[in-house]
Amino acid sequence: MSGGTEIPVRVTTVTPVAERIKRFRFERLDGRPMPYFSGGAHVIVSMNDEGHIRRNAYSLMSPPQDCSAYEISVLHVENSRGGSTFMHEKVREGDEMKVSYPVNLFQPDWRARKHLLIAGGIGITPFIAMMEQFSREGANFELHYAVRSHDRGAYCRELVDRYGSHRVKIYCDAESNFIPLARLLDSQPLGTHLYVCGPSGMIDGVLRAGLEAGWPEQNLHSERFLSSQPGRPFDVELLRSEKTVHVGHHESMLEAIEAAGVDAPFLCRGGACGQCETAVAACEGRLLHHDVYLSDEEKASGRKVMICVSRFEGNRLSLDL
Repeated sequence: MSGGTEIPVRVTTVTPVAERIKRFRFERLDGRPMPYFSGGAHVIVSMNDEGHIRRNAYSLMSPPQDCSAYEISVLHVENSRGGSTFMHEKVREGDEMKVSYPVNLFQPDWRARKHLLIAGGIGITPFIAMMEQFSREGANFELHYAVRSHDRGAYCRELVDRYGSHRVKIYCDAESNFIPLARLLDSQPLGTHLYVCGPSGMIDGVLRAGLEAGWPEQNLHSERFLSSQPGRPFDVELLRSEKTVHVGHHESMLEAIEAAGVDAPFLCRGGACGQCETAVAACEGRLLHHDVYLSDEEKASGRKVMICVSRFEGNRLSLDL
């Protein structure tokens, strides 16, 4: 998928749900149902910021069986590169926007005897749709949700009310109340699958603890959307397109390439899916890999780069694009 596959929508509701978090509801302009999606799916939201197109991935949190609209929740990120600031400060009810067709890189494994969900902060959003689907299917699940403080905890009360305190456990950092990860990992029935979404440090810690506790790697699932880090501006040569593109301090390669009129593939724009993997034809300098998709060996080879989040320092970079 690239930027050409989009659905024109109208923002029908904007709702503050917690400190620095808003929920947005999108309905199609043509009145037709939205495409079906499954729990864990995300869409790319396109934002026209005074002629500059920003595209961010957001997990769908509306009930998967309800195709009347899509809903997302957006955290206003500190030191935002522009996307979350645009959504919070410029998007109003009635605005027209575009969203991609849904993509699911965080699909539940329906072979699991039990689903153990661990969320941190805004990482709760994919689990909201997932739990709705688990509940309708009669699947065994349990959520452990960590928030910094109660005023920043989105949907805590709603989730406890809907699924019960025996299934939904809330932990608050400000009260020194933390997820008892070791106990959780040791007390699950055989065949349990674990899913984690939240800050990168939390995801890394949970996955590492799972492996150290003897969990099979295929039973550990995670989702993270990384953002492109700022860095020194550089130029990249696109051989097939016969263009040289300047990548600015706060731009990703993918954004600069799109702004130059080149249609590059993407699915997540966060260094996780592999769709924007691009062959490196020449590299006189150092690739700064920030993705979680390429292996350490692939990164060291210098023959591939994920243009959505990675950067370059040096004299010359040529891509097969």
